[in-house]
Amino acid sequence: MIIGLTGENCAGKSTICEYLKKKGFYYYSLSDAIREELKKEGKTITRENLVQKGNELRVKFGAGALGRKIAELLQADKNYVIDSIRNPAEVEELKKSGRFFLFYVTASPETRFERIKTRKREEDPQTYDSFLRFEKLEMENADKTKQNLKGTFVHADKKLENEGSFEELYDKVDKLLAEVSDKFKRVRPSWDDYFMGIAKVVSSRSNCMKRKVAAIIVKDKRIVSTGYNGTPRGTRNCSEGGCPRCNGFSESGKNLEECVCSHGEENAIVQAAYHGISIKESTIYTTFSPCLLCTKMIINSGLKEVVYNVAYPLGETPLKLLKEAGIIVRQNKIE
Repeated sequence: MIIGLTGENCAGKSTICEYLKKKGFYYYSLSDAIREELKKEGKTITRENLVQKGNELRVKFGAGALGRKIAELLQADKNYVIDSIRNPAEVEELKKSGRFFLFYVTASPETRFERIKTRKREEDPQTYDSFLRFEKLEMENADKTKQNLKGTFVHADKKLENEGSFEELYDKVDKLLAEVSDKFKRVRPSWDDYFMGIAKVVSSRSNCMKRKVAAIIVKDKRIVSTGYNGTPRGTRNCSEGGCPRCNGFSESGKNLEECVCSHGEENAIVQAAYHGISIKESTIYTTFSPCLLCTKMIINSGLKEVVYNVAYPLGETPLKLLKEAGIIVRQNKIE
């Protein structure tokens, strides 16, 4: 999941980030991109400069630019916490992932000003009145490219009031995580989609000029052999001119006797034999339904099931033969 944090200055966002990092969340801040720009320009990193530069970047690249920049870095297999979200368009960019939840972290102005005084930064407002004036400038803006905290708070999925101790804050964070975790359910692929997806990746190793095809053999939900189409071991790759038929882009179904490429199913079966692996009663997943030659090898090797993604143009007879031999045939199409 991706947890985004927005809120007023010194509401406790940085504390929550540190807490979630200990729980294995990866951290990003939209302000980091702004800081990098200020460093390039040799400017002092102050809150005022950060706000100004952030607004400039939104004008130049769009209101959601900072959110889009961070979204491009996120990987599907990690949990993230993202700080410094200050514009509604940034929220929209991050929500496109489908796993983003925005927490609005807040506390009373009095509490937050006391925290500001405690951290003793030179660039921070020194009086309560100046603190309120500066915050008002950040809070709302009619220009969509400017910082707009108030407009961002409206998009929050959860609100967290932080007036107490660290322990109380951590308890509240844990409670909110539990609530959004219940809503966020990662969709796991079925076994068929999982193995077919792997077969499609294997097909990327194919060296055939005409069509990239691959097959994997699975036994007890474990891959025991893989194969992709291409020229035989020790010969020139098809992509290097090894197969005249494929390189001449012959009409489909014609001059098959001149093709020197082995098929994906053929190679998966042969590789199992080469390494002494039994494939009896196994399932073969293939990106195209098998040709007649591969069908005969599938039947005689003892495979019990064929799952294919896309139908082979000349595959009607092979499919009939597989069914006649008592082999289960299923199509499981994935993009």
